[in-house]
Amino acid sequence: MAPRTAADIRRSNLFQVLRRVFAAAPTSRHEIVAESGLSMATVASIATELLAAGVLLEVAPATRSKGRPLTRLALDPAYGSFVGVDVAETYLHVARYDASLTEVASTRREVDGEVRTPEDLERHLTDLLAQVTADRSTVRAVGISVPGLVDDESGVSVYAPNWDWRGVPLRARLSGRWQLPVHLDNPLKALMVSELWHDPDAAEANWAVVNLGTGVGAAIAVAGELYRGASNSAGEWGHTTVAVGGRECRCGGTGCVEAYIGAPGLVAFIEQVAPGHPWTTLGETAAVQALAEALAAGDDVARQVVAAAGAYLGAGLANLVNTVNPERIVLAGWVSDLLGDALLEAARPGVEHQALARPLQSVTMSRLTRPGNAVAFGAATFALEASLSQAHTEGSR
Repeated sequence: MAPRTAADIRRSNLFQVLRRVFAAAPTSRHEIVAESGLSMATVASIATELLAAGVLLEVAPATRSKGRPLTRLALDPAYGSFVGVDVAETYLHVARYDASLTEVASTRREVDGEVRTPEDLERHLTDLLAQVTADRSTVRAVGISVPGLVDDESGVSVYAPNWDWRGVPLRARLSGRWQLPVHLDNPLKALMVSELWHDPDAAEANWAVVNLGTGVGAAIAVAGELYRGASNSAGEWGHTTVAVGGRECRCGGTGCVEAYIGAPGLVAFIEQVAPGHPWTTLGETAAVQALAEALAAGDDVARQVVAAAGAYLGAGLANLVNTVNPERIVLAGWVSDLLGDALLEAARPGVEHQALARPLQSVTMSRLTRPGNAVAFGAATFALEASLSQAHTEGSR
């Protein structure tokens, strides 16, 4: 990892201030200093810069028992809007947020089997963008999350296994068509940055957000900073091995975590537990929805399927506990949303059995229950961060 430069530190401080303001708005400079550990000089300098740029605004002072009233800060919705896009294998979710990161419009489209080429994706997203942005001139940037390996610096979809895309320059294509700045990343990174904005108290924490959907992965934060790895590929936990010579995975390997706890893996467990069961003919999304409904009704097949998948999830989470040593693990994604606490509880015995005692004592595990699409929110915050980073860099030259 390259050593941090003064510009890196300044950028990190900038986003610490912004995240504190977002999470606790309206808040004062003194409160940001107390909660972040940054110096008053640093906070005051950043606040002055962001006020001048129109990113922040000052709101009515708060009264206090002693001294002058504290002027409070908030993100200014009038600064513009940012769009977050969650591109999944089976659906597209597009949301527009004002500059206070309040959602103002969103739309979703089921596209299972309808996206095969970059041109298909471009057509769908252009249509959905128009639905949430009546006036595109107010949009400052768009953040897009696409599954698979992504080069965030070049904006290239390096490898999307579900569509077998390799080296697709999505950012250039979409930015050129829309005439807007576009930031490209993957859902793991978007989920983590969403959590970092919503929970700035985790600024020093080591933790992981596990995404369970059609694909599977885990975003990692080290000391409160998103860990990307050498090639923005950190977090491909779904392609670590839990069964040597096991099920084939769409990545080309065998025995991957994803092959057992992603949506296709759950369908495979349905077939294993109850060969020929009607759920297996529904398609992956509908099958998992039917599984969740049956589980809530106490169906025995559903219980067996979740228990079987939970055993492999437990093994995978134990590996994560042992290798990363996080303070907490948060389960997210549409499969986790549908199956609720049942899947996590089915995994706990395996984690407790296979994780080493010391790292196990340090970790808590829970589900993400915050409303809204966390991936779209994270993608929009990437767009905001990229926009402000560029403005900050240009302004400091």
